Parts: sequence; C-alpha cells; structure tokens
Amino acid sequence: MAITFYTYPKCGTCRKAKKWLDENEVNYSEIHLVESPPSKETLKDLHEKSGVELKKFFNTSGMKYRELGLKDKLPTMSDDEKLELLASDGMLIKRPLTTDGKHVTVGFKEPEFEENWKA
Repeated sequence: MAITFYTYPKCGTCRKAKKWLDENEVNYSEIHLVESPPSKETLKDLHEKSGVELKKFFNTSGMKYRELGLKDKLPTMSDDEKLELLASDGMLIKRPLTTDGKHVTVGFKEPEFEENWKA
C-alpha cells in the first residue's frame, strides 16, 4: 500500500508524522502542500472520505487563517467556497494530510496513523 502524504517540510508536526511513517516502513509519496496544493476536486474527495467536518481541514493556528479572519467567515461560507479557499493556498490546509484513496487522516495523531497506516 502506498499513501499520499501532503506535507510542509518546515512543519514540526509533519516531521513527526514523516518519522512515524519511516519508522513503520510505510510506503508513501510526498507532496509539498504549499508548492502543489491539492485541487478543489481532490479536496472534495478527501473531505468526503475523511468523515470529518470540512472546517477541520483548515489550519486554524496558521497566520493566513488569522489574516483572512476565517474564524468569523467560515460559519457563513458554503462548502464549495471553503473548498475553493483551501485549494487556493496550501498554507490554509491543516497538515499533514494523508490518504490511501480510501482513508484520510487530517493532522497527525499516532493512534489514527496506527489504525490506518500500520501494515
């Protein structure tokens, strides 16, 4: 099984997740989240497979999120508008974002990685 690992190399959480994947010998392809953010269609697909609210896909601790005042704007935005926004800037996406085409994890929580990515 190979998974797609959307990451931002300067992110400490991403580095922890990558270390976990390497230590557990998980086969993955790495995609730089900021240089190559997922498309709106890809994000819609990931959201549908993730089973989590779309707002969980936002990096709420990021500067960009605060600059755009998204805390107040998100509740009134449609899912379509949220997806458009996420696709427009990789820095808005909570990371790492990991998928095998069936399962999706948003962020890094070891128990979740254990459950989904341990061979």
